[in-house]
This record gives sequence, C-alpha cells and structure tokens, in this order.
Amino acid sequence: MNKLQNTFLLLFLFVGLNQGFSQVYKFKTTGLSVAVKEKNGKYGDWSELKLVNILVNLDTNKNRIVVYSEAIQLFEIVQYLHEEESKTDIIYPFECKDNNGEDCNVSFVTRKNQGNRKQLYIKYEDRVLMYNVVNFE
Repeated sequence: MNKLQNTFLLLFLFVGLNQGFSQVYKFKTTGLSVAVKEKNGKYGDWSELKLVNILVNLDTNKNRIVVYSEAIQLFEIVQYLHEEESKTDIIYPFECKDNNGEDCNVSFVTRKNQGNRKQLYIKYEDRVLMYNVVNFE
C-alpha cells in the first residue's frame, strides 16, 4: 500500500496536481453539478453547473479527503486504487467512507482533451457529485 501511495504521489507531480513536495494537496472548486440515479438504475442528467468556491484537501498522510463545503464532507481513504489512463482521461480513484459511514468512490480526473481540466467526482450508490477544481496556492 505504501508503494501505491508513493506511485500516486509521483503521478500527481507529472500532471500538475501537486503543491510542492508535501503530502497535502490543496484545490479550489469552481463549479458543482449533481446526477441522481433514477428508478431504472441509470443516472439522470447532470444538474446545471452551480458556481462554488470551496476548498478541498487531499491529505495522504492522514488518508483523507476533506471538502470544506457548508457542511464539511470528510472522506476517509479506505483503499488507494490503481490509476487509470485512457486517450482522454487520467483518473486517480479512491475507495472511501464519508463522515456518515457511507461507502463511496472519490476520483480526481484530468481531462486531457479539455486542456487538462481537473474534476473531482464523489460517487455514491444513488448519486454523483462533480466538482470542477483548480490547484490552490
């Protein structure tokens, strides 16, 4: 697991998501959209993008991700998953438990064909939250 964490950190260096050589990565959200699973088991359309300015921390020392929204969202990283790469995306996924004990997957995604735009996805069984994110200095 430690090797996976180190690999994850090196990959962040190469795609510009890091802030120096620290173990804490800081982001700022610029937009939020939500999709909800419908009765047929498929996700519905994304909601209209809402402009939001929220801080997000990825702390690999404490194995957690924190979204500092009005109601703070704390995600304990249960497992660091393997990075996935396609022609269009680089995905850094995590299995997590939120502060209510609910299982979810949290992923940082870089959209290669969209100017390396970065997004944060928080996927639950019945809903997905998508934040557009930028590095925070």
